[in-house]
Amino acid sequence: MRHGKKINHLGRKTAHRKSMLANMACSLIEHKRINTTVAKAKALKVFVEPLVTKSKEDTTHNRRIVFSKLRQKEAVAELFREVAPKVGDRPGGYTRVIKLGNRLGDNADMALIELVDYNETYNLTKPEKKKSTRRAGKKKPSEAAAPKAETKTEEKSSPKEDKKED
Repeated sequence: MRHGKKINHLGRKTAHRKSMLANMACSLIEHKRINTTVAKAKALKVFVEPLVTKSKEDTTHNRRIVFSKLRQKEAVAELFREVAPKVGDRPGGYTRVIKLGNRLGDNADMALIELVDYNETYNLTKPEKKKSTRRAGKKKPSEAAAPKAETKTEEKSSPKEDKKED
């Protein structure tokens, strides 16, 4: 039974696994997306997302914690300077795993893991805004603008005339 065994060991000893995940996380931060196997991508997601959460608050303590995991000064600097401001308002889910198919040599399941905010193809906020403005623009301006203008002019003229007569 596998009770309480949440971590995927990836067929490696502890030191090798930690070094591999640290190197993959540094590559992900540097290049914003990497190709790897599905199992490694899922393990990397669990490894890197807490580090991105730590980078949202730029303190010396958080930098030291992240550096103890990544072990590359340039990757830590880029994480805190470039990645953290871009994901500052996001409550979580900083990475995306997209399955690509099987590798030719050994038929391993391959995946693309990327930072979510750096991909414009999957950015869904822009099309939603355009749809809402188009709908409002097509229906209301021709029908509603003319009656509103007439009622406003009538209302404005009648109180003025009443005041002048008094």
